[in-house]
Amino acid sequence: MARRLRFNGTGSGEDGCPSVHEDLDSGDVIVHGPPLVDAEDIAQIQHLSDSEVAVVVPRELLVDWAPKERTRQVRSIGLEEFGGLFAKFEHTAWRLETRRRYASDEATDTYRQFVETGVVDWNFDHPYCQTIRAQTDQGKRVERVRIVDQPATTGQLYLLDNAKRNSGMGEDIRNLWRADADRLRLPAEDFWIFDSRLIALLQFDDDDQLTHVDLITEPAEVVRCCMVRDAAWRHAVSWQKFTAEMHNDA
Repeated sequence: MARRLRFNGTGSGEDGCPSVHEDLDSGDVIVHGPPLVDAEDIAQIQHLSDSEVAVVVPRELLVDWAPKERTRQVRSIGLEEFGGLFAKFEHTAWRLETRRRYASDEATDTYRQFVETGVVDWNFDHPYCQTIRAQTDQGKRVERVRIVDQPATTGQLYLLDNAKRNSGMGEDIRNLWRADADRLRLPAEDFWIFDSRLIALLQFDDDDQLTHVDLITEPAEVVRCCMVRDAAWRHAVSWQKFTAEMHNDA
């Protein structure tokens, strides 16, 4: 079975070599770079077997991108404390949504209305709406990229309709087909980035219920998520264009 590797980062601004990857299951670290080829150099390497090859990487690559702990240092918070983060960020809040289903959506009246009629009479009475409107009115940015399957699940179609409400609060929402997300090697994670310094990683149970949120401030992990943000934002399209193209294809 193939490893599940996650790209951590590279020390190169040109060709992406050398780089560090991490095995999500075993915790193994995979480093690639130019091979050590000089015979006199190789002769100095101890315990190098015939099946192994020595590679040369800058010290900064390991300092910047190698995991510092086997288990990342996180602080888990409850949903109430998580909700309070949206009133505290200073500049930007950015979300990646990758799941096919969110159980919390299905418990709402608006979801039932969507399933029954295909449309929703959205309102802005929810406390989240009031908080986000207050933030965007100050010029702060709230942005999302939502991943959609082909064919889209009912929950994903619901969120496409939901974009009407959220954009009305000042959010900028874009969508990306899952095939394109896989091609870009975007992770199957749901997270918020607040002010490019704090990661709120959303944790779900087997029933797709959001149970808690892990807060991460480790610099290398924050940078990794920001790189994911940049790739997703670059290739995603506005929810209006995405919805129109979906209807045209249908």
